[in-house]
Amino acid sequence: MTTIKACIFDLDGVIVDTAVYHYKAWKRLANELGFDITEAQNENLKGVSRMASLDLILGWGGVTKTEAEKEQLADQKNTWYVDMINKMTPDEILPGATEFLQACLDAGLKTALGSASKNAGIILEKTGITHFFNAIIDGNKVSKPKPDPEVFLKGAEELSIPAENCVVFEDAIAGVEAAHNGGMKAVGIGSPQVLTEADLVVSGLDKMTIEKLKTL
Repeated sequence: MTTIKACIFDLDGVIVDTAVYHYKAWKRLANELGFDITEAQNENLKGVSRMASLDLILGWGGVTKTEAEKEQLADQKNTWYVDMINKMTPDEILPGATEFLQACLDAGLKTALGSASKNAGIILEKTGITHFFNAIIDGNKVSKPKPDPEVFLKGAEELSIPAENCVVFEDAIAGVEAAHNGGMKAVGIGSPQVLTEADLVVSGLDKMTIEKLKTL
């Protein structure tokens, strides 16, 4: 059995839930363009890059824009999103996340954040949990979207831990795939019916223990 020496965490949907802010910002953008998006449609945007999300939304609204206009719209959406996350507080950390991060450190495990978000630093700062991570890999350090394993491999590299000794915590199918593509174990956060490829699935970090890690 492989010894787990490091835990790499996705941010959104695992430690905090900023999906609601993305939805509000995209919805506002759609409304300004003359149409609306539903929560069901928003599910298709999870784990998808900003520009790819915008393309999907414009497609749903039947709106065509030039590349320059798209850049402007994406920046506008991001400005609204950043305004909202700047008001985040530690109350928005998902149940059990702080406790499990502390348990990892207490057990002598290294921890890294592996998020595609370019705003991960702001979110960690506002929720007061930056100090739990030995390394922070975000959208400013990587360019390839999941399921490419770049974000997790970079996390392992910064921790100086071989990939096979790392476990990734992810709430998205593409994230679980990215972990496996990088030769790492994956703990799915969410539904076993959705995250079928994960090595272990729990509903949240409040259901995770160091003992469960040892079974991987």
